[in-house]
Amino acid sequence: MDFAHVLGMNKESESPEEERARLQLYINLKLASSGQPTCVPDDAAGFFGISSDLLKSYREKNRLLADYHCWVDQRIQDYLTRYLVDLDLERIPALPTQTLMLDRHGVARELSLPMGKDEFHSDIVSSYRVKQGVLHNPASDRRTTKGSFHIAEGGLPIPGDKKAVPKLTFALMLKHALNPPQDLLTIPFTAGLPKPARMFVSLLLRPIVCPEIPGKDTEKSMEIRFFAPGNLVSNLDFVESIFGNGGNPYLAEFDAALDVDHWTGHTGCVILAPHLVSLTKKEVGLPHWEDANERQRLEGMCWKQEDELYNDGQAFKITARDEAGVIVTLLADNYFGYCKKEVKTQISYSANLFGLAEEEHAGGALAFPRRNHGEEYGVDSRTHKPGYSFADTVERYGDIMDLQPEGYGIDKAWPNIIYVPQRVRMDLNAQTITWHKDGELQTIRLCPGKTYIQPSGYKVEMKKHPGAPSWRLVGMNPEGTFCHKPSTVSGGGKSEISKSLNDAVIYRPLFVDDLQKDLDQVQAIYDQDYTKRFKPGFEEEDRDPTRQPLSPERSLGSVIKLLTPSSTYTDEFNAWLASISPRILALAFLIKRFYRTEWGDRWREHLSVDEVDGAPAHELKLDNRNIVASYLRVGFDREGKWRTFKLRQDYIATEKIQMEDDISASVVVPSKCVANCAPTRKRGQSIKLVKNCEYRLFQRPDDAIIPGFDKQTEKDMSEPDNFLANYEPISGEALSRLVEDVHTFYLFTPPMQALLKSANDEGTGFVVSSAHPRIVDGEPSKNPRYLQIRPDLVK
Repeated sequence: MDFAHVLGMNKESESPEEERARLQLYINLKLASSGQPTCVPDDAAGFFGISSDLLKSYREKNRLLADYHCWVDQRIQDYLTRYLVDLDLERIPALPTQTLMLDRHGVARELSLPMGKDEFHSDIVSSYRVKQGVLHNPASDRRTTKGSFHIAEGGLPIPGDKKAVPKLTFALMLKHALNPPQDLLTIPFTAGLPKPARMFVSLLLRPIVCPEIPGKDTEKSMEIRFFAPGNLVSNLDFVESIFGNGGNPYLAEFDAALDVDHWTGHTGCVILAPHLVSLTKKEVGLPHWEDANERQRLEGMCWKQEDELYNDGQAFKITARDEAGVIVTLLADNYFGYCKKEVKTQISYSANLFGLAEEEHAGGALAFPRRNHGEEYGVDSRTHKPGYSFADTVERYGDIMDLQPEGYGIDKAWPNIIYVPQRVRMDLNAQTITWHKDGELQTIRLCPGKTYIQPSGYKVEMKKHPGAPSWRLVGMNPEGTFCHKPSTVSGGGKSEISKSLNDAVIYRPLFVDDLQKDLDQVQAIYDQDYTKRFKPGFEEEDRDPTRQPLSPERSLGSVIKLLTPSSTYTDEFNAWLASISPRILALAFLIKRFYRTEWGDRWREHLSVDEVDGAPAHELKLDNRNIVASYLRVGFDREGKWRTFKLRQDYIATEKIQMEDDISASVVVPSKCVANCAPTRKRGQSIKLVKNCEYRLFQRPDDAIIPGFDKQTEKDMSEPDNFLANYEPISGEALSRLVEDVHTFYLFTPPMQALLKSANDEGTGFVVSSAHPRIVDGEPSKNPRYLQIRPDLVK
């Protein structure tokens, strides 16, 4: 895939100004070749003068081919003709043949704002060029679903939860959709001209329907054509940014019918027509109440008064489709979510007809477990996994590393990646990594910012504690687990599965009441007899019940399990556990976390508190260093206060890469069909192959309303080329007030601070703050959105 052409990613290194100038020249050539007014800058006037005869010739050819449809459009038109032929219409509505074709990513974005200006306003959208990309605020800030799904009769059966629409009504709706008001056809790029360009814009998509089955079958996709009046070009920017630009449908290389290995054989069409909400029921051929059937009366598909608006003047979509594999939808709204959900619907339609594949409303993440190794790694024999050697690593991957005489390697492409032997020891305090080679001890320096990879693939890094001045060694598994949440209803948590807990973790001191009394209670826990805690018949659950909590034979996890009530424990033991205060348990776990064997029974000497005004304070210290504890924030109580819970002292969040957010395509195949399938799969079992249909995710960062809380969103929204919706464009005095408000501004993360400060220093244009949604009906919108590049494409 050409990521630059299809998605605007991995572009050649040229300045944004040069890139925009090239796009503007390309757009003006397209407008001129279509016979439309242009916005030619002075420095390009000479070029257009030279090309004048060529453009005239091109326009004449277009005139002669005024009734010619490209092949995908002809397939759609043939379906409409076949579907509507029995209505005896004077003329069957025809798709537009003269449109401004969006044949590469970026053209739609440049078309969505006037040349030389930073804002555009119409009845349906307000658009702004902002420091970090573009901001579009449609008239409606969210999608409504109640009563909005309408299906035309005469095709596939209509479900009971959808409204049935007479075929004549669909035909009349289609006619109106293809003849929008002139103002709606205005292309924003030319809005500053006395006579702006007015025409349809169109786009081809090729969204995935069935993932590739390696070695068996290729990836399958369908074709979808979008048509929109010029005012709505931002909607096409939106969908092409998510699903990718399918190219110029007039060129054979982009004709799906010539790509039989990858085409499902299905074609979709979406026509944006927000002006349809102003039509009356009578205008679109719905019957009078007296002539309507029971279903039409129940669903409001009839009228009593001649001025009754179709669907009560509310947003809707109306679809015609049959088993032949063509689906046509009219969208009577310009909120971006409708366009995305319609692509989802059409992918599902194609998957159902194609068979084998399924479109899933899914969320998912690739999760890599991490471990906090504290100050040492490699002491435990469990880190010395058998079956792996540095010699094997060199034999397989020696070409990608520079081998060092000490017996380790440095990655040629990424010098911060270091390949080390399996049996190594890392000492954080000494900042050394040691191992033996040919009987001699080898030592290199342990450095922050570098990743050390063992032959097993296990990675270890030196990481600073996010809430303390201390450092720790953090390890990560080489192989992740794909957590896939299929068939999820809206609000079912498909996005949350991929979010890191780090943003919800806070770091605070650990407090004690009276230190010595608290330690006495901890001592009682450590001295307890645990050999008789089980009910009869459950004694085998602990391989050695004589192990005490501070024994090196018990891990911290084992101690936590030991002190957690269980149905296999006696009632007396569970009652004793229930009597222990949570803060005493937390203290017992903390001491276990930091305990060293050489401390013996003198562990109390390492714990202390300061003395304040002659009395013992309450903030716990270990070896005269303040203890920083981790707490998880989980929602609010009835009084609006955060609910917080103490985490294990060695807690560290799993590393997650978001793989899915909304629209996924899947296929189930026998495991024997897939090479290198996980060896844990039993013979005869099937596996599911899943692929995300989206390249950018339409994120709703609810928590970003709190400055500094959603670090990922603030980072994303501080970068260029963003597509934003439902945010407030900030400039001038409002921006200055925000930057000067120290109580708010310094809560933002550094990337957002830098963006806002830079915009304020420049003193011109607009910028968007992640914590300031647009105001709708006097309240901040509850649906602020931005397009995030899929994390697995950038990590």
